[in-house]
Amino acid sequence: MNDTPGWTSPGSAPSDGPDGSRIPGPSAPADANGSAQWSKDQPPAGQWSPPTDRTPPPGPGQNWGTPPPNVHWGRPPAAQPGIIPLRPLGMGEILDGAVKTLRSYWRTVLTVTVTVAVISQIANILAERYLVPAAPELNADATPAEQLEQSLEAAQASLISLGPALLVTMTASLVSAALLTVVVSRAILDRPVSLGSAWQEARPRLLQLLGLTLLLAAMAAAVVTVGLLPGMLIGGAAGVALTFLGGLGAIAAAVWLWIRFSLASPALMLERRGVVQSLKRSAKLVRGSWWRIFGITALTQLLIFLFVMIIAIPFTIIGFAVDGESFTNLLAGTSSTFGWPFLIVTGIGGVITSAITYPISAGVTVLLYVDQRIRREALDLELARAAGLPGYGPTPGTDAVGG
Repeated sequence: MNDTPGWTSPGSAPSDGPDGSRIPGPSAPADANGSAQWSKDQPPAGQWSPPTDRTPPPGPGQNWGTPPPNVHWGRPPAAQPGIIPLRPLGMGEILDGAVKTLRSYWRTVLTVTVTVAVISQIANILAERYLVPAAPELNADATPAEQLEQSLEAAQASLISLGPALLVTMTASLVSAALLTVVVSRAILDRPVSLGSAWQEARPRLLQLLGLTLLLAAMAAAVVTVGLLPGMLIGGAAGVALTFLGGLGAIAAAVWLWIRFSLASPALMLERRGVVQSLKRSAKLVRGSWWRIFGITALTQLLIFLFVMIIAIPFTIIGFAVDGESFTNLLAGTSSTFGWPFLIVTGIGGVITSAITYPISAGVTVLLYVDQRIRREALDLELARAAGLPGYGPTPGTDAVGG
């Protein structure tokens, strides 16, 4: 046991030695020979207590105490000049960004969507009223072969009736997607955009976007045909089973292609690439994230479907109430078409749903494209420079989203 004077803390009571004896503390000041010396002013014995604050000791140049106010520990928050933070996005942030675009740029967005929706609904009403052929009436007394032939004719008439509506819907979606892609890309940087400037920027890309849309539709049709054709050629029970399995496989392959090339449209519009290059670009961005993009896209389409049903069902009921004669004739089988009142009422409901769902769908697609580029290519840094945020270098002269 070290009994050197000064081993115990100054002013403390003497400790017990190993044999129970008391170890004396220093009692006299040091003399000229260097013996122990203590100041006369010492704290009372046994009165010292440790600090109650458990905070670790400060480093060099730091002081004890609580952190200053408004200090964020850890990673600093991401910059957000516009509708989204400039960092990898979550599913909620992508949906929220699409809604923010509609809310913040409602004049431009609704001008685009309402105009396109009104034109498409008028074209649909006119096509359904004058161009769609009447479905053939089924004869209950006909032989099974004749009933099969009549069913095939009815299915053919239904497919023909879907043609004009599908063409109009595709054209409307194409134009609105092109314009809304420009609007969303500006909303990311918090830059205002008018309908005229959006049209001026999107117009040179419309033909290529049409070619891309037709190519994707042709690919999906080819996949479905390949899946259904063998079973249809075989016929019989085996043919029906093969057609069912081939149809399931064709649907799975079509969905896989749909997600794989879902980012081709914003790549074509914002990067100014060709049709084939946009398909390759989308495949590259989607690689490794197919399930994530599929989940976000499927959830978006489900929400859109629910919203459409919420709006469409009341308008359909109102249409039946206004045009009761056409509904009665339809139930009696004497007529297969609806009257003008029903078509007008349901057309108004279609305009409302299209005006809301077009920007949500287009916004999610564009933000998925931006999110994938942020994750893979650090696009957030280019966007921050393009937005003129301090600390990111000079503002580039080109569009950062399309860079």
